[in-house]
Amino acid sequence: MEAAAKPQRQMVRLRGRSYVAFVFVPTVPIQDWLQEIDATIARSPGFFAGRPVVVDLSSVDLSQSGIGHLLTSLQDRNIRVLGIEGVEEARLTPMMPPLLSGGRSCVVEQSAPKKAETKAETKADAKPTSLLLDSPVRSGQTVIFPDGDITILGSVGSGAEVVAGGSIHIYGALRGRAMAGVNGHTSARIYCQKIEAELLAIDGFYQTADDIDDALRGRPAQAFLQGNTMRITALY
Repeated sequence: MEAAAKPQRQMVRLRGRSYVAFVFVPTVPIQDWLQEIDATIARSPGFFAGRPVVVDLSSVDLSQSGIGHLLTSLQDRNIRVLGIEGVEEARLTPMMPPLLSGGRSCVVEQSAPKKAETKAETKADAKPTSLLLDSPVRSGQTVIFPDGDITILGSVGSGAEVVAGGSIHIYGALRGRAMAGVNGHTSARIYCQKIEAELLAIDGFYQTADDIDDALRGRPAQAFLQGNTMRITALY
């Protein structure tokens, strides 16, 4: 009698994948900080919808029960906490989100522009300081370039997201989210030919659609930081 065929063992296939997450940095008193979150949600109910969040606890000293209460408070607001940073692992329970470290920005491959083959490409190791997209960024797409400016020769659709280490230049309508200066570049700016944005942010300071002056809507505009305040003004 022939021996039964041994079932072939299937190998586990692992893949790496990067996602953009908001990083919350709570400050004390926590209740006041939560009220600021509530104010943002009240202005834009869908602001955090479907967006993973990392909580950075490096600026506060919370006990294990305090961390648990904070996480519950965020969950009650339908905010999904993907992980926690800036705290000793001993303060976390197995039921809490995992401790994360080494988070950094990454480039989304499907949104990268096509490279033209030229003789200037001899320095293969040279890192580009700007990213040019000659097509629109459609709804649901994310473009991330942490090393410099992003220039888009088209519009950014509602639900799309553009994230840059430097400034963002949009030669069309901005209807989605634009986040500039994500690596601490406070002099970064956001320019667009038609402002209808869901969110503008520079170095972590942001304004939502409800914060933008109605007189600016549909006009060429720029956003920049003045101290710790974001200003949005007409270009001309």
